[in-house]
Amino acid sequence: MLLFRFRRVVGAQKNVTDPIAKSKTLQARVLSGSFVLLSASGLATAINFAYNIAVARFLGPTAFGHATAVYTLLILISAVTLSFQIVSAKVVAQQSSLEGKSAVYRGFHRSAWASGIAVALVLLLFRRAIADYLNLPSPILVVLLAIGVAFYVPLGTRRGYIQGAYGFQRLATNLVLEGLVRLGGSLLLIMLGLGVPGVVAANAAAIAVAYLAAVPKLAAAIPHELHIPDAFREALQAIVFFAGQVLINNCDIVLVKHFFPSTEAGLYAAVALVGRVIFAFSSAIVNTMFPLVAGTRDEERKGHGVLLTSLLLVLGIGSALALGLRLAPAGIWTTFFGPQFEIAGKHGLPYLLALYAATAVVYSLSVVIIAYEMSYKIANTSWVQLAFSGAVVAGICWFHSSLQQVIWIQLVLMVVLLILVAVPFVLSTLTGTRHVQPIAASHAIRVIRRVSEDAVIADFLKTDFSNSAFEDYREDLRALVTTPNLDDAGENAKRRALLFIRHFALWKELPRGTEWFEVEVRAEDLAQIRVFPRALWRKLARGNFNIPAVAEHLRTFRSHDVAEAAFLSKIAALGHGLGQDADPGAVLLIGVNESEPFTILDGNHRLVAAILTSPETISKFRFLCGMSPRMTECCWYRTNVATLFRYGTNLLTHVVHDPEAELARLL
Repeated sequence: MLLFRFRRVVGAQKNVTDPIAKSKTLQARVLSGSFVLLSASGLATAINFAYNIAVARFLGPTAFGHATAVYTLLILISAVTLSFQIVSAKVVAQQSSLEGKSAVYRGFHRSAWASGIAVALVLLLFRRAIADYLNLPSPILVVLLAIGVAFYVPLGTRRGYIQGAYGFQRLATNLVLEGLVRLGGSLLLIMLGLGVPGVVAANAAAIAVAYLAAVPKLAAAIPHELHIPDAFREALQAIVFFAGQVLINNCDIVLVKHFFPSTEAGLYAAVALVGRVIFAFSSAIVNTMFPLVAGTRDEERKGHGVLLTSLLLVLGIGSALALGLRLAPAGIWTTFFGPQFEIAGKHGLPYLLALYAATAVVYSLSVVIIAYEMSYKIANTSWVQLAFSGAVVAGICWFHSSLQQVIWIQLVLMVVLLILVAVPFVLSTLTGTRHVQPIAASHAIRVIRRVSEDAVIADFLKTDFSNSAFEDYREDLRALVTTPNLDDAGENAKRRALLFIRHFALWKELPRGTEWFEVEVRAEDLAQIRVFPRALWRKLARGNFNIPAVAEHLRTFRSHDVAEAAFLSKIAALGHGLGQDADPGAVLLIGVNESEPFTILDGNHRLVAAILTSPETISKFRFLCGMSPRMTECCWYRTNVATLFRYGTNLLTHVVHDPEAELARLL
């Protein structure tokens, strides 16, 4: 039940070295991983919920408040634990060999034990002061907590290794084991009359058992050195992130325990339980996303589809829980926790629970964005979160006249945090700050001559006329397509209307004023050309859309799927046909200028088939290229939120346009 456990990670169910697993899109892997992890988290959350209900019913609000305050201290210390875990998971995921992963783990594990022992000694040294501040009945509770903390920090490193190595089933089993030991041990020790000390001891035992059960399978030790500056920056980023996170998630429980009577503090601890449930589900999604993005190239993150998928999942799950809590009758909670947990008035438990849930959802969305950026770079937003954790502490210290006021302060601050974190990220995406790097001028594609748009449409239509979309026109308009007269304005209008029957949305997306040229493409220029990122091509590209790389992936691609088998057969048939003397037709490219990358608008299959079968036949193609300084606004050339919005706007603008009616009028 620990808040936002980055250790609860699930990605694809196969090792990423598996070609089939690699070929899956990141969005699909996040969805499948999230489903698996949500199932495991659901079971662990159910166990932890039963634990909280049992402790609340058997101990009452006051003792439950004591137990929750100690457990919250453990979560605050998780800033150290999770810092070790997230850094080790990220670095382990980036290692290509088992030996490298093992060497990274050993270094982090030794440091984690040293840190765990140091934190435990600090707790022992200040046990009486901590007990007095939290109004705990005895310092022995802090002593028991210190024992668990000694195992807790290295446990994070072990789970981080499992996370980075994609051992998801074992990780899920370990999480459930920890919850079962916590629940069973607490009930047993309560029945034996040990009360709150028994509950704290059970939590310490659960951590120790989980640590012993998470022994990783390592390769033989080899000399391996981390890059110290990078490791330090990663560790600093993780510490800043988790310090802010655990403060935001848990400082309210500690401060309420200090400012409010024990009974009200126990009631608030029950309310805060709903936030922990939402965080548990949200963390399943966040932690599925994190290692997958950390282990991928920049091209695979283009468009931020993974981020959008994760945000929608968190928002959907969190909103559903918040709405359900608001509509649930108050009697349900007194049935679960006991009659002592009843709150009279309009600000009863359903109101407080729903308000706290809304706060948890808003904060979860911020964490998704921060974690996404952290997965592939050093994210300055971690510092923003840390600053807001201080604001939350200050806000509760100033405004704590009632429990609802404490929650409202947090909700307002979390909304502001989300805005500050999301707006710069959205703006950078909308403005397309991830520009494609220009290619050196010496590698620019040579322009042969300018061609008219009518000529380009004629060539495009000629290569596409066999498509079933033109079946009704094939017999009557064959001559119009196969022997075009480009000097006849009427013919040009008919060919344009005919092409638009199938490609209206595609063509209208090109920037106004696009100029067309015939260009020369040599073998060394192919790395400058990218396939059109749609349908099965996205799967084949694996994040690298350069056509030589796609052709190489296709060379080893095997599939039993009917659609994919048909695709491979089409490529093979085209390759066989290119060996003949037939004209392969024109390949249409789009780009900004001759020195920057081009995207294939038409001709993916033919060009890849030529590379696979007989690269020398590339010289048979005519390459027609549309260039415009505004080509980055076209979603076919660069896919992001802004270009997709433009595409949707264009679709709505031309929704009433009927190319077939236009062609009928011209005919």
